[in-house]
Amino acid sequence: MGISCFGLSFLYGCANVIPPCGAKISPPSSELRNTKWELTRWNLPPNVNGEVRTRQIPVGEASKPIQITFDANGQRVSGFTGCNRFTAELDEDSRGFSLSKIASTKVACNPQRMELENDFLYELNDYRSIVRNGDQLLMIGTDREVLSFVQRPTANK
Repeated sequence: MGISCFGLSFLYGCANVIPPCGAKISPPSSELRNTKWELTRWNLPPNVNGEVRTRQIPVGEASKPIQITFDANGQRVSGFTGCNRFTAELDEDSRGFSLSKIASTKVACNPQRMELENDFLYELNDYRSIVRNGDQLLMIGTDREVLSFVQRPTANK
């Protein structure tokens, strides 16, 4: 754990987004059942000088933020991309969970929002790890982009 904590601490100091070493890396999906998460920060990969840049996250149609909701059964996730709704199956193995069969509605939006949506769906499809620290969820992409989510209340159905 010392090496991984050192690595996380190093990333935390550089990117200011990785939670402390007590955070759970690739938590079991059962811990995320019936939870809702809102994207609050999107860090781009460090530039050639090692500086972390953030991506502007516009609020979606009708002021709806980009969100992910894990269902109560632990089998699906769904959400809003800022323009369209999406759904995906949740698959789990000994290394953690992954998302598959990602599908979204196809409402046309302005080009900037469509680009953000396409990039978000790409990150959902190709992330490297998920880290949870209380009400914060980080999705770390294979491209070193880090999407930070904050937990929001779910509507009881």
